[in-house]
Amino acid sequence: MISLTDSQKIGMGLTGFGVFFLFFGMMLFFDKALLAIGNILFVTGLSFVIGLERTFRFFFQRHKVKASSFFLGGIIVVLIGWPIIGMVLEFYGFFLLFRGFFPVAIGFIRRIPMLGSLLNLPGISNLVDKVGESNNMV
Repeated sequence: MISLTDSQKIGMGLTGFGVFFLFFGMMLFFDKALLAIGNILFVTGLSFVIGLERTFRFFFQRHKVKASSFFLGGIIVVLIGWPIIGMVLEFYGFFLLFRGFFPVAIGFIRRIPMLGSLLNLPGISNLVDKVGESNNMV
């Protein structure tokens, strides 16, 4: 079992609530208040889980400047009050930030019995393979 410090436990809760508010805000036709709360909770939770210094190092690496600017710019646009445009910017930035993690996640999901067979369906398999080799996508 992985032992977590108290601040990491708080961070997991904040991140979970942030994802919930983001999902719920999108379900309610991009409600800007819920999306703003979700964004703030998600970034705050991430800071608690991995630490403030590592969060800054993650977002402000030289090769991730474009991705970070889209992600953080999307958060600012949502906070200003344009939720649909802000979420599009955030999704693009999120994809660019975590594209190195997608092949690992897809490989893990393919080993899960029900989900693995779902990912191997003809139409879905091509899409998942393209996302899985996302190192060459920019």
